[in-house]
Amino acid sequence: MEWVTRLENSLDYIEKNLTDEIDFEHLAAIARCSTYHYQRVFSYMVGVPLAVYIRRRKLSLAGVELQQGAKVIDVAIKYGYESPNSFTRAFKRQHNITPSQAQQEGSLLTSYPRIKFHITIKGDEEMEYCIKTKEAFRIIGAKKALSTDIEENFKETPLFWQQVATDGTLEKLIPLMTQEPKGIMGVSVGFESDFEDKKEVSSNKELSYYIAVASDQAVPENMEEYIVPPFTWAIFSGQGAMPQAIQELEKKIVTDWLPSSGYEYANGPDIELYLDANPANAAFEVWLPVIKTN
Repeated sequence: MEWVTRLENSLDYIEKNLTDEIDFEHLAAIARCSTYHYQRVFSYMVGVPLAVYIRRRKLSLAGVELQQGAKVIDVAIKYGYESPNSFTRAFKRQHNITPSQAQQEGSLLTSYPRIKFHITIKGDEEMEYCIKTKEAFRIIGAKKALSTDIEENFKETPLFWQQVATDGTLEKLIPLMTQEPKGIMGVSVGFESDFEDKKEVSSNKELSYYIAVASDQAVPENMEEYIVPPFTWAIFSGQGAMPQAIQELEKKIVTDWLPSSGYEYANGPDIELYLDANPANAAFEVWLPVIKTN
């Protein structure tokens, strides 16, 4: 429950700073997790990306001020738009009317209220998982730089998998699989946060995604190695059509299991382990780095 409280505190910060540039790293620091994890948790729990939620909240408040007689240019500047034209386009997408029309009496606006995080205990679906502490292990594979924008990564990562599957890289990886865990892994690294008194976050990280295997073999040309640090992992099993099945499992972990589990995100890499790569009915595991809550 403490973790949910910290998420609520991050929402308070958003509300108090809607007229300023909102720093995603500061939000993550409030929640005591990495920016990557915070954005993913937010997207799964709220149903929209963090950036979309913030934009909708700003435009919702902007509509109220216009109805109260504020000038379009003043409201546009207040909520961070560089020009009246860009403000008008965004405003019309949300409210279906222009800012000047919103100033007219009787105009109809779309309200987007502040959300609240809460736990819903469903109990209607089982989740198979185990908690395992594992020493550091080495992986070898193809590496791709990632963005700090998680939504952009959601688009780029499947394309990377397609590239690795078609250019022969995946075929070369399988014989290199000599250590545990056995399977093809998707590993997100560099999203870890460094906290100073649990308040500050360091952004000087290289954000990367590996398609790799655990191995003690020499690193082939055009591949790279990474040492996965020792962690306690919450490991969840799943099966189904890709990528929908693993996305659904990840959402359930974040929304149903994590808030009341007695654990929270640790500052470590995320791992997807594919035991059977059949896209129509894949068997897989999701490895979540965790620490016990205080």
